[in-house]
Formats: sequence, structure tokens, C-alpha cells
Amino acid sequence: MELAIDINCDLGEGYANDAELMRYISSANIACGYHAGDADTMKRTVDLALVNGVAIGAHPGYHDREYFGRKAMSLTAPQIRDIVTTQIHDLGEIAEAAGARLAHVKPHGALYNQAARDREIASAIAEAVLEFNRNLILFGLSGSFSISEAAKLGLQTASEVFADRTYQTDGTLTPRTEPNALIKDADAAITQVLDMIKYGRVRSVEAIMVPITADTVCIHGDGENAVEFAIAIRNELRSNAIEIRSIC
Repeated sequence: MELAIDINCDLGEGYANDAELMRYISSANIACGYHAGDADTMKRTVDLALVNGVAIGAHPGYHDREYFGRKAMSLTAPQIRDIVTTQIHDLGEIAEAAGARLAHVKPHGALYNQAARDREIASAIAEAVLEFNRNLILFGLSGSFSISEAAKLGLQTASEVFADRTYQTDGTLTPRTEPNALIKDADAAITQVLDMIKYGRVRSVEAIMVPITADTVCIHGDGENAVEFAIAIRNELRSNAIEIRSIC
């Protein structure tokens, strides 16, 4: 059976490697101005995606530039729906003006992590996406409420896994506050990615193999080894006859 995978990256966040990364991925999650980015950055990133044939997605987060959207907040479900809708709308207008369309939505940072373990937050995000455009694909942590709550509403989902983050035995990501949260070695990242795609498993920090579903693999654009990882992973996937293509 032919294997294929989507490679996504969080872009438009103010880092200088967007143009380079865009060459090696199939989906771009573009910051919508809350945790990072602005109208000009969104436009430039959309243009880069169009030139490279990369699917365009909204990357909404908390209004929190100080902590890059990685500080947990306590918002009501209506407030979450509002901030997600606003950010999708803002990027959608820019994409439409450029002759492009949105393909997916992937929450950012603390909003993403809270949704993964909180049914109410996950549902609020899914409702916002559904109300805005039911044809958008919602990216969420594999095996989490983000996926199950969206599926209940009939949204198409993409189970996301990570090339540059370690996992707990319960299938969650190791918190960034812990020293072993990030994978900094390209060979380790490649091994993890191949395990997830080919065998549907990931080795936890406790050395336990955890079942996982991989529809899309994330490489963080702000990672210090982002470009190195993207090149190495792309080359390894090709050598394993795994096609890289967007989900939409």
C-alpha cells in the first residue's frame, strides 16, 4: 500500500527561515496576528505558500505576544469561539485577496494544548471552524479531544504528530517546561517520524511504545534546527517511498 503524509509547519511568526522551510513542507499554518504576525506578515506568507504549492491554514492562538501564545488562559467557550473565528476570518480575507483559499485550521500553543485535554475548549474551537467553513480541516493532537470533538460535529480532522517534540506515555506532548521536551537531533527526529508513519507508534520518554495515528507531521518553524530537520525528514521519507502531500 502506498504511504503518504502531510508535513506541516507553523510559519508567519517572525522568523527568517519561512521561505526556506516552505520548500520542504506541504501545509503551512500561518499565524493570524494574535500570538505573532500581522497583516503584512500574513500576506507575505500566503504569497510564499502559493509560489511553493503549499496548502494554507490558519494558526489561531491566544492574544499573547509576550509569551508567544504559550501561556494558558481561562476563557469562556464563547470567547474562544470568538478569537478563533476572528483569526480565521482575518487570514481568510488575505488569502482570498491573493487568489488563494484556506484549507485547514490548527490552533497554536497553549490553546492547542488545552484543547487536547479539555473537551469544552476542543468543542468551542471545532464549533468556530464549523460555523466559519465546514470544509476546513481541523488539525489536532492525535488521540485527543481536539480530534474526537471535531469528529462529533462532522468536521474533517487531521491527527497531528510531532517530529521535534517528545511524548508522554499517555500520548500527550512532554511540557516545554521539562528539559527533555524538545528533540534536537535530526536522526532521533527521523526515527520518531518513521515509527509514527510506518508503524503507528511513538516511543515515550519512559521508553514505552504508544499507539498513535499520523495524518500530518509538524516541524516547528521556530525550532533552532527547523530547516535541518525539514530537509533530513523530507529526504528520508523519499528514500522510504513515502509521498509528501497535503491532506486537502
